[in-house]
Amino acid sequence: MLRIGINGFGRIGRAIFRNNIKKNAFKVVALNDINPDINNIAYQLNYDTLYGPLDEKYYTVNDHLCTNQDKIKVYHKQHVDAVPWENEKVDFVIDASGVLDNVLRAPRTLVKHNLKKVLITHSPEEVDFSMVLGANEKLLDLTKQHVLSTSICDATALGPVLTLIQEKFGIKNGYITTLHPWLNYQNLMDGPASSWSVPGTIYHHYTLGRSVIGNMIPKPTSAISATCKVVQGVTEEMIGSFSYRTPTAIVGSADITLNLQHWATKEEVLSLFVSAEKRQRWNIIRNNFEPLTSLDYKNSDFSAVVDHRWTDVLGHDLLKLVLWYDNEWGYSARVLDQVLYIEEKMREQL
Repeated sequence: MLRIGINGFGRIGRAIFRNNIKKNAFKVVALNDINPDINNIAYQLNYDTLYGPLDEKYYTVNDHLCTNQDKIKVYHKQHVDAVPWENEKVDFVIDASGVLDNVLRAPRTLVKHNLKKVLITHSPEEVDFSMVLGANEKLLDLTKQHVLSTSICDATALGPVLTLIQEKFGIKNGYITTLHPWLNYQNLMDGPASSWSVPGTIYHHYTLGRSVIGNMIPKPTSAISATCKVVQGVTEEMIGSFSYRTPTAIVGSADITLNLQHWATKEEVLSLFVSAEKRQRWNIIRNNFEPLTSLDYKNSDFSAVVDHRWTDVLGHDLLKLVLWYDNEWGYSARVLDQVLYIEEKMREQL
């Protein structure tokens, strides 16, 4: 079984860990987080406001998180390359810190600590390959690509959907609006918009510093730039984007309008998605026809739930789609699948 180290134990790091408790995809043997209090790290893992408490709680012994089955070494280093991952015989490091400096340090981390791969849980430019399952996993070349991006929640949802549409009907152009729950670098009360990826800097999008309570905050989004990295034949010049940061804790949505190259009917679109759900390898697309709201999708481990109550085609070539996705749980579930897919491809090379 693969031995995994997780760098950064925030919302996504813990979601990956909790997903793995359920699926046992790999063995987490080391954690690194700048939080110096290991008891607080255990507390945040054991009790979660959104996903509830763990059935089996972790306790601390010196510098380890422990259960009856688990003993995980915990470090508190500032930089990913300062962690002695080789001491725990780590195969892959998943960098879930969100900090750009750790991305830049990933290549030296790989070599210095004799790792097989480093996976980055966002979509920076400074990686060898950005992958979204259901969109571009077949282009993975492990002989050349060692620092890999697992992309972002929005692209994980949008990528497979736009790939289906592009391959079947072709995309001329379009516009996508995402609605994303608040993130923990935002403010309860109005203040500066502090950067998470580059600590110490302030975003020039001042509205991000406004209170998350009660506000819908308009902002630019990296959803399309990340998506266009993984969808063949679709560029940022073809699709515009915009986002609201919503006063909600979990579950994102995307409102998609596309002009198609080839004529389509609503029935053909529905058939395309129903067929895709039946034949897919991973829990990527789920089709919904029920009258649900955002929290009904909490804990969904699908990349995208297509809400077909709103699916429509106007004039044979104007397509409307609405997606839902648990931006933490669904995304983290795909990170686990990516790790297993990479391991599978590595075995094929032996």
